[in-house]
Amino acid sequence: MTLRRVGRRLGWLLASLLLASLLIFAATNALPGDIAQVILGTNATPGEAARLRAELGLDRPFLARYAEWLWGAVQFDFGESYLSGRPIAPLIAARLEVSVWLIVFGMAAAILIALPVGAYAAVRRRHADGVAVSALSQLGLAVPAFWAGIWLVVVFAVNLRWLPAGGYVSYWESVADWLRHLVLPVTSLAIVQASVISRYVRSAVLEVLHEDYFRTARAVGWSRTGALWRHGLRNIAISLLTVIGLQLATLLVGAIIIEQVFALPGLGSSLLLAVSQRDLGVVQAIVLLLVWAVLVINFLVDVAYQVIDPRLRRRAEAR
Repeated sequence: MTLRRVGRRLGWLLASLLLASLLIFAATNALPGDIAQVILGTNATPGEAARLRAELGLDRPFLARYAEWLWGAVQFDFGESYLSGRPIAPLIAARLEVSVWLIVFGMAAAILIALPVGAYAAVRRRHADGVAVSALSQLGLAVPAFWAGIWLVVVFAVNLRWLPAGGYVSYWESVADWLRHLVLPVTSLAIVQASVISRYVRSAVLEVLHEDYFRTARAVGWSRTGALWRHGLRNIAISLLTVIGLQLATLLVGAIIIEQVFALPGLGSSLLLAVSQRDLGVVQAIVLLLVWAVLVINFLVDVAYQVIDPRLRRRAEAR
């Protein structure tokens, strides 16, 4: 992939990040209601509300407030919470650890499950066991993550008492307890994501099985597994990158819900609490980070396409 194309993609990424920040800031400021009135209560006079708006800088022009907020966001400085008066950045940093582990482990577990399951369903598509595996993956698509989480709690936390039903222990306090508290929420996310990804893997493997190079590899003595690993891995990787990019937003939303099911102190629980309290500074910061994360990962996936598949690279250079 040429540096010129990377630079062009990077330019589009920066433009998308800027546009996303503008839309988020405009949308949160356009919400009905008066934050000053929320802070002071219903008994506050209009004069008191006006003075508080001036102290918070809410009476300044929109573009001036947006520019100041964006410059702070680039430096991971989102100002202070309207309600608590505490800096927002340390609050987010403390909660970010939980959400990052949940999303990373959830996607990793989903991929590790989906790869063998999808490949097996494709290779054994004409046998009863392959059909059964494919049917189970279809069933997994219909299972909401929160519903899976509730049943996992009932079975493994309430009945068997093998794992905790909720809460979180930091990695720095106890690695064993940290892992035990993450098992059920990560599994809840992985079940749904693995069902989706396995369908893409199955389709990708089926395409490889009908390719001439695969039949040639089999004719010269390669085993089916060896031929898939040696000649089909790149095509499977492209499909896997596609679904990871598509499922990222779904995974973020699912993580927010799972944090509520398992009482995890992550970004999702902080976001819902800030929305209920109308703490717009916290809402803006968390939504901005989530949207920026999706855009950056999509950019990395697009770059990875060009690295993995030379055909895409040649098409891009031909343009």
